[in-house]
Amino acid sequence: MAGTAGWSTGDIPDQTGRTAVVTGANSGIGYVTARELARRGARVVLACRSEVRGTEAGDRLAREVPGARAEFVRLDLGDLDSVREFAAACRKRYEGIGLLVNNAGVMALPRGRTADGHETHFAVNHLGHFALTGLLLPALLDKPGARVVTLSSFMHALANIDITDLDSRRSYGRWTAYARSKTANLLFTHELARRLAATGSGVVAAAAHPGYARTNLQTAAPRLRGRRMSERVWQFGNRVVAQPAEAGALPALYAATAPDVRPDDFVGPSFLGWRGAPARSRRAPWTLDDRAGELLWEASERLTGVTYEGLGGAAG
Repeated sequence: MAGTAGWSTGDIPDQTGRTAVVTGANSGIGYVTARELARRGARVVLACRSEVRGTEAGDRLAREVPGARAEFVRLDLGDLDSVREFAAACRKRYEGIGLLVNNAGVMALPRGRTADGHETHFAVNHLGHFALTGLLLPALLDKPGARVVTLSSFMHALANIDITDLDSRRSYGRWTAYARSKTANLLFTHELARRLAATGSGVVAAAAHPGYARTNLQTAAPRLRGRRMSERVWQFGNRVVAQPAEAGALPALYAATAPDVRPDDFVGPSFLGWRGAPARSRRAPWTLDDRAGELLWEASERLTGVTYEGLGGAAG
């Protein structure tokens, strides 16, 4: 990944003819990712939970990128029925999908469970995207050069997954739950890349993280918990330390479009993993554990009921 210094949205190759699905595209990094892909000619699907915010994002994108092809389709990653409905709509509406950006996520929320009974971070950040990717896989396999980019975080290094307690039933810590879900994102990418390679597929599975980017992700949890002081601290950090969402989206855009991205790459900001041009990022060794990837995959299939057509176990 040499020569990324100074890499910007102007370096994104032409995306004409590519259909890109971006989850959580109504704000922050997801919105910027969708906007810049549309600016370079991609047809963009704004996959968002809120119809109001998704529609507003589509209207905003149309103003900022006249002539852009972008449309909102509702997706609630915390509801597996919604994931299935979204995937069915995409398969019916689009002739192949060239890019899936698994961007949406939640961070450091109070203990909670989704409609399917799973811990919120694990369900939204990992299980929903695992199911979505599997359900869209036939459409991805139909497109030469297709990619799956899953957003993790440098905070994955705070905790490995506990394969015996994926839903945090024995104990719960909001930052631990978040870190484990981000580790799951990287293990999923690792195992998906292995399984694609074993079948000879050209689909590239890669991961990215934004460093410390200024989005509403940091303030959502303290606001939900009524922690005004904590919310103010995050707001201060966002103003003084964080880079803007436009910069935070660059690693995801690089992973999604740059020609030298390899399977299982992890792209993040170059300076200490916090800010700067996209570069290959350090990752915890447990995110490259083949056996852990297999166990998480098997558990995810069981918990979601989604199996990947055409992909068996990874070789070796």
